[in-house]
Amino acid sequence: MTSTSVTDAVTLGQLLAPLADVDDRGVWFDGEFTSWRDHLADARRYAAAASTLLDDKRPSHVGVLLSNGVEFSRLFAAAAFGGFVLVGLNSTRRASALVADAVLADCQLILVSPETSALLPDVPGARTLDITSAEWTSRTHASTPDDFVPVDTDPQDLTMLIFTSGTTGDPKAVRCSQRKFAAPGAMLADRFGIGPDDVVYLSMPMFHSNALIAGWSVAAAGGSSIAIAPRFSAHGFGDDVRRYGVTYANYVGKPLNYILQTAPRPDDAQTGLRIMYGNEASAADRAEFTRRFGARVVDGFGSTESGVSISRTPDTPDDALGPLVAPVAVVDPDTLDVVAPGVVGEIVNTSGPGLFDGYYGDDAATAARMRGGVYRTGDLAWVDEDGYVYFAGRIGDWLRVDGENLGTRPIESVLRRHQRISDVAVLGVPTEIGDAVGAVLVADSIDRADFESFLDAQTDLGPKQRPTHVWIVDTLPETSTFKTARSALVASLGSPTWTS
Repeated sequence: MTSTSVTDAVTLGQLLAPLADVDDRGVWFDGEFTSWRDHLADARRYAAAASTLLDDKRPSHVGVLLSNGVEFSRLFAAAAFGGFVLVGLNSTRRASALVADAVLADCQLILVSPETSALLPDVPGARTLDITSAEWTSRTHASTPDDFVPVDTDPQDLTMLIFTSGTTGDPKAVRCSQRKFAAPGAMLADRFGIGPDDVVYLSMPMFHSNALIAGWSVAAAGGSSIAIAPRFSAHGFGDDVRRYGVTYANYVGKPLNYILQTAPRPDDAQTGLRIMYGNEASAADRAEFTRRFGARVVDGFGSTESGVSISRTPDTPDDALGPLVAPVAVVDPDTLDVVAPGVVGEIVNTSGPGLFDGYYGDDAATAARMRGGVYRTGDLAWVDEDGYVYFAGRIGDWLRVDGENLGTRPIESVLRRHQRISDVAVLGVPTEIGDAVGAVLVADSIDRADFESFLDAQTDLGPKQRPTHVWIVDTLPETSTFKTARSALVASLGSPTWTS
């Protein structure tokens, strides 16, 4: 596929069409290979089988509560062909929370596995079916690829509902159209030169956007093979890269840090891995990963909603997200006026929603996201004199200290310099006159005197940024996508280890 055709593709169907007869590339899982030809034929059988279980008078929404694997990939391809709308259900959620997600998403069929079936109680209005059951097996075996003809989809057609990671509250179901997968997939394949000789590694949860947009769709656009891991494993990463000849992998959150904690191997830099693409890795981890593995690490800024994207350039400072390029702006959240350099504001898309198609079943949340006629990320940042953007936290994490608004991320970046602090979360501690700065430290044998001396030595830590409430913990709770689950963290905290 030429770069021109990749760039012009606007639906997943267009990306997949050239792969229908490809038998020398495909999908690897658990050591077994399935060619694209057979994989896509299986996807059409799955679409045909699902159609026999769906009521055409209701939304054709099929929930999947599955671990990563070839089954999930087949079902996503079936949705890409227009067979139904896939609903990614988060396997780290439980009981009533999962039921609420499935009801909100109007699932009428939910496919589970023996490992996940016990997680889900009965869902009103939905039928739950085990993909290993005799019924599902017989329906898929009774179907042929010719029983389902791929639909001529439109870029705006709903393809999947993906729930946000829920770092600060209840997850929302993001409407994901054909274009939300196809356009970034084509762009990234073109940007990184991903082609038939590449192998794309998927270890991030496939019920989330990162794996499907920054991984699966990139492979489809490049005509590459995919190697799927059941789940992310820091120790298994190196084995899989060597086993499958991985050249491109995606990540979100802290995986680079976890991989770097594994023992180095003599051939780490000779594996063939050339691109790691994701977001939220620290500057130190990006640099060390590149040194150890010889791979280019490209860390960007984005979200499941896809309303704003910021990409690093070669001259971007280590701690910055990238250059500020219109229509992205950093504004005062109340007035929408562009803030001056060095002032914390909200990252917005001034031109409109970008690739954001709204939240399913939540018009109020959709309207709030587009408040003021611009796309509101809810993320804080500041811009330096040279026009580079620096992440400063979430609006929900905005601290109001002595009448000044402060972001949490710059404080966290300073605290991570301490050699005994392996992870940190900064949060506001309510007081009668605003917030005090709280720091939750994952630390090894750190005492108050040592910490206070460290703070004294940090010349770029302002007096109002200095933590006054400190908790020492063993670990921070995480979402399924390796981000700190702040709402769970706040709920778990007792009295501070010390206050000052």
